[in-house]
Amino acid sequence: MITLTHSVAFRGTEACLVEVQCSLTPGLPGFSIVGLPDKAVSEARDRIRSALAGMAIAFPSKKVTINLSPADLPKEGSHFDLPIAIALLSALEIVPTDMARGMVSLGEMSLDGTLVPVTGSLPAAVTAAAEDLELICPAACGREAAWVSGARVTAAHSLSDVIRHASGQTPITPSEPGEVSRAPSFHDMRDVKGQERAKRALEIAAAGRHNLLLVGPPGTGKSMLARRLAGILPALTAREALETSMIHSVAGLLDEGGISRDRPFRDPHHTSSAAAVIGGGRLARPGEVSLAHNGVLFMDELPEFPRNILESLRQPLETGEVMIARAHAHVKYPCRFMLVAAANPCRCGYMTDPARACAKVPACGEDYLGRISGPLMDRFDLRVDVPPVACSDLDLPAAGDTSEDVALRVTAAHALQARRYAEQPEMWSNADAAGSMLDEIASPDSEGRDLLIRVADKLGLSARGYHRIMRVARTIADLEGSVTVRYPHLAEAVGLRLARPVST
Repeated sequence: MITLTHSVAFRGTEACLVEVQCSLTPGLPGFSIVGLPDKAVSEARDRIRSALAGMAIAFPSKKVTINLSPADLPKEGSHFDLPIAIALLSALEIVPTDMARGMVSLGEMSLDGTLVPVTGSLPAAVTAAAEDLELICPAACGREAAWVSGARVTAAHSLSDVIRHASGQTPITPSEPGEVSRAPSFHDMRDVKGQERAKRALEIAAAGRHNLLLVGPPGTGKSMLARRLAGILPALTAREALETSMIHSVAGLLDEGGISRDRPFRDPHHTSSAAAVIGGGRLARPGEVSLAHNGVLFMDELPEFPRNILESLRQPLETGEVMIARAHAHVKYPCRFMLVAAANPCRCGYMTDPARACAKVPACGEDYLGRISGPLMDRFDLRVDVPPVACSDLDLPAAGDTSEDVALRVTAAHALQARRYAEQPEMWSNADAAGSMLDEIASPDSEGRDLLIRVADKLGLSARGYHRIMRVARTIADLEGSVTVRYPHLAEAVGLRLARPVST
């Protein structure tokens, strides 16, 4: 007799359905698992034996064969413990066979049968809902998985709970979606003294999802400004929250009993490896660019990052997705993020201060920022110099808008863009506008068009630079509630685009 149940194997954020088959045959007692299992899957044998012994269930004195089908798909991870145990219990007629067939399960088991949280329950719920199957998962993963509309999610604390649920003795109440509420942020825009131009650039970047580069000496507040960006971004929509949480679920970051509506803010250190930033490694895991999907990727000390990492950012910034190609896997992850970077003007950082600059000025600045290639620099919509703030200004009382005030304007601009691109599946914000759509929404008035042509001719703007100025101008117009793009909007966009990262 062959019994079966279901589980999943992960390929990026996709959960591929796996059929877990169990066969009990006469012969020398043994327990074998076939179907390309990795070491963690093979070790399930000992955990299952111990869990059944703790529940006073005798292990069969027959040859037990577990087949994970399709056999050519690699099976990785300890989440196969629970489905293998269910298939075996179904073969022992402890779990009804029809119930086992209607399940997709995942979960690691302790030696006493307790279910341990695993990664990927959210993608697994998507697959279970598509196949009209019930999802069985550890209790800690239930509120996360229940976010998938149409999924029947049962969260159990132990294998014995699963047996009682499947046999109808003690049915488990379906899980409800869980949402994690973050603590209020104490990083307020009002705390930043001076730097009005940089604050304005942050607001524009947040409103249209534009990439931003901040250049200035040490201690001018570049990192301080960037970290306040999270406080002015609107909450994720339900669709965005599900997209982002799918990636975080695979990466094992959803460990608080639900998903969050806060936009991701990722800030990798400049010593991070290419696999950590872009993605990859042995299991082709998502990198920081994908973990920042629908949020912010902040790269402090940008020129200090290795050249290969900086250059590998170019394609994700343009396409909004990254392909991790390995010998055993080709995995595509979404990575539609806003890049915010900070850099010193030179290695010593004081190129613009005659009293503190080194003897290599200005060559040191050109050499240092020259580590950022022209094509990557061209992908920054906004480039802002962040000058030093006088100590006398630091004693002044806080002034300007709070993060809450700025967030209201940014949220209104996001809502306007959501309506504008409602029928454009490939566009979500002004930063994505292209082709005829960009010409339609960002065509300037005659005065603004003359300015744009003069700037393009004088400074030799690339086609990418030309269009990015138009997108930024559209965002500035949205913040003011203007239907059309006018000369002042384009003038400000040009000024923020052409700010010189190196000055003497």
